[in-house]
Amino acid sequence: MVITPRRIVLKFGSGILANTRGTSLDERQFRRLCAEIGGLVKTGHEVVVVSSGAVAAGLSVLGLEDRPEDLAARQACAAIGQSRLMQSYAAHFATHGLHVAQLLLTYDDLDSRTAYQNVRNTLAHIFKRKTVVPIINENDSVAVEELRFGDNDKLSAEVAVLVDADLLILLTSVDGLLDKEGEIVRVVEDIDRVAGLARNEKGKFSVGGMVSKLQAVKVAVDAGISTYIAGGRKPGRIPAIAAGKAVGTRFLTKGEGANR
Repeated sequence: MVITPRRIVLKFGSGILANTRGTSLDERQFRRLCAEIGGLVKTGHEVVVVSSGAVAAGLSVLGLEDRPEDLAARQACAAIGQSRLMQSYAAHFATHGLHVAQLLLTYDDLDSRTAYQNVRNTLAHIFKRKTVVPIINENDSVAVEELRFGDNDKLSAEVAVLVDADLLILLTSVDGLLDKEGEIVRVVEDIDRVAGLARNEKGKFSVGGMVSKLQAVKVAVDAGISTYIAGGRKPGRIPAIAAGKAVGTRFLTKGEGANR
């Protein structure tokens, strides 16, 4: 089967990038995720990564065992950890002949027409380079509203819209949206009908739960972007979804639903 190259936005939450205690980055995860992305890029896909994890990366530097409750302390962790986060991406992507570009955004950047267009133009130039993977994170160290994007869930949807993505994949600590019996809902045609299934559960070091993910999904599918929620701890999820396989929960756009 011939796979048509697509523009894909991947969102990685803190829960799949940090170790089990959430106090440092899980390098094995970075190695695997970057390898899977490298495979996509080599087959012609354009990939943007919206990545959390800066706070977790900063905790170990400061010798902290728990995520600080104080906003300023969390912002300090993010400021310290962001460079470590990028170093991990840079090192692992380099083994696949890829480079990284860092973009730190705030809500105001996407709310301002000028800034929005500047970000869009920057990413367009990066895509032309073919061997550069943009890594986007909320600028936690200067954001004035605490956790505004909900662990980057909403940010990933906004970025997907900004770059005219074909596909948004939210990788998280669960395998997808679960029904009342705890089974994975494989396909969702109308997101409003499944809103009641969202449990506001989240990991100790995560910010967003399923509620924020469904809010992000709605932004994306309303813009015509096919979206998936899938488990980020299991190998092969990224290439499988890119190949159109049934993985996690798939949320259809109106056009896709009409063609079923």
